[in-house]
Amino acid sequence: MVLSENQIWQWLEDVSDPEIPVLSVVDLGVVRHVDINHDHPIVTITPTYSGCPAMNEIEENIRKKLKEEGLETIEVKTILSPAWTTDWMTENGKKKLQEFGIAPPEGSSADKSVLFGKAKQVTCPKCKSTNTSMISQFGSTACKSLYKCEDCKEPFDYFKCI
Repeated sequence: MVLSENQIWQWLEDVSDPEIPVLSVVDLGVVRHVDINHDHPIVTITPTYSGCPAMNEIEENIRKKLKEEGLETIEVKTILSPAWTTDWMTENGKKKLQEFGIAPPEGSSADKSVLFGKAKQVTCPKCKSTNTSMISQFGSTACKSLYKCEDCKEPFDYFKCI
C-alpha cells in the first residue's frame, strides 16, 4: 500500500472527539499536521487548551484508527504552540455542532466586543433566535458557556471563541 497524507486525513475524519462525539478531531481542528516518514505517519495535534483531559484519549483513538487501517508504526506528537483556536474548526464542524444543539463559535477568536462592554450575540441552535442571554460563563466543559434562548426558553451550550 502506498501511504499518502491525504489518506491519513481521510481516516482521521473517523476519529471522534470524546467530549463532543459528533465532531471529528479534524472538524475540531486539533489535528495540525500529517507527515509521512519512511512509511509511517506522524500526526501532530494541539489540545483545545493545555489541560484538556481528552487529549490522551484522542491520541489513543488516532493510534487505534490508524492501526485498524493496517499501519503499525504511528507517531502522535502534541504541540502547544501556536495555541489552538476556534478559528481552526472547520465550517462542517460548526454545522455539526449546531445540528447537535450546541451553538458554534460566532465570529473569530479576534472578537474584542467584550472589551467594549458589548454582549456577544449568540444564535439559538434550536429556533435560530438571537434573543439569547448567558446564564453562566462556564458550561458542560471549559470550552463552552451556558446560554438560554428568551424566545423558545431552551438552555443550550455555546462553544466559546478561543
